[in-house]
Formats: sequence, structure tokens, C-alpha cells
Amino acid sequence: MATVLLAEDDTDIQFLVSFRLTKEGYQVRAFGDGLSALADAREHPPDLAVLDIMMPGMSGLEVCRELRKDPATANIPVILLTALAQEADITAGFAAGADDYIVKPFSPRDLATRVNAALARTRSRRSVTADQLPAQGKR
Repeated sequence: MATVLLAEDDTDIQFLVSFRLTKEGYQVRAFGDGLSALADAREHPPDLAVLDIMMPGMSGLEVCRELRKDPATANIPVILLTALAQEADITAGFAAGADDYIVKPFSPRDLATRVNAALARTRSRRSVTADQLPAQGKR
């Protein structure tokens, strides 16, 4: 079962996202601030992270940047889920290393579809990388 790290300070949205992704078969670890989410990601790297941008302590952009700096978490797909909808905000999100950007209000079904797609791409990349490794013992 894939694990999704969720950092969202709005408890209603946190519940909605957790409910939908759990229904999709994911294990969700939810946090109300960026610092706690980052600490958890470093201790137990998730398969994917969904981050709000505007949170107390540390923004989702900062969490994303920190995840990208650490080799242990650098390849975790990150989806930003935020009310910030200006072109400059979206550009900043992708510049921070996000793989996807969803503007609130959002469709829980759309979020689940994007999570599924991001994880499928990650599995596909891992499979290709494993196929490219030389077989041990063969020369």
C-alpha cells in the first residue's frame, strides 16, 4: 500500500483529502504544519506528498525545497494543493520542485486521479531504471 504524506492546516480539507485517498487504497499520514510533515518525511519517506503552501511554521514551498535537497527524499512526487492561483504562484511552485499544482477549490476525484498518475509515473521510472541495471554475475 502506497503512503501519502499530507500537510494541510485546514482540518476540513485535511479530512476530505485523507478520506478520499484512503478510499483509493492509500495510507495517509496527515499533519497540520510543514515542520511536522517534513520531520515525518525525513524519518519515514512517503511514496508521495500533498502539500498546502500556506501553513504555520513552514510553507509547503519550503517543505518541497527541503525534500528536493535531501537524496533520501529528492525523488518523492510532490503535489501542491493551494488557494494561491496567480501565475507567479504556480511558477514558484514548480520552481520549488513540485510535480503538480492544484488550486483550491478542487475536486477530490481530480486530486485522486493526479495522485494515481504521479505514482504510476514513479513506478514506471523505477521499473525502467531497474531494467537498465546490469545483471549481477553476467559479463
